[in-house]
Amino acid sequence: MAENFKLTVTDFKSHQREITAIRTEVFVEEQNVPFELEMDGLDGDCIHAVVFEGQEAVATARLLPDGHIGRVAVRKQWRKRGIGKLIMLKLIEAAVARNFKEIIVSAQCRVEKFYEKLGFIQFGKVYQDANIDHIDMRLKLD
Repeated sequence: MAENFKLTVTDFKSHQREITAIRTEVFVEEQNVPFELEMDGLDGDCIHAVVFEGQEAVATARLLPDGHIGRVAVRKQWRKRGIGKLIMLKLIEAAVARNFKEIIVSAQCRVEKFYEKLGFIQFGKVYQDANIDHIDMRLKLD
């Protein structure tokens, strides 16, 4: 991984422009998720992680107050460089620090293996969210 990557744990207000831009590019433009569905009004209550390469924000994800990690997004040209793993490990660390017993992700089925490598185990059935197949996955922390 390049040494220029900097991961920031932050609130939504402090990096709203960068977080919104990444999620719009990845989810709205690439995956055709409606903007209103993507920007669901929950961001103000979340802990956010943003990865920068120099001055450019290249990835983001959020940890909700109930222990869900979501909105994991890495810009296309930055994928396959370990950034997704970096951001997940940081949010798992944040969940542990807050004494969560488990983390839940609503994983797109096409990236289920990514979460499995981090220790997540699927539960429940495949379902549609924004016309994309998803599966719930859990990571026990205790």
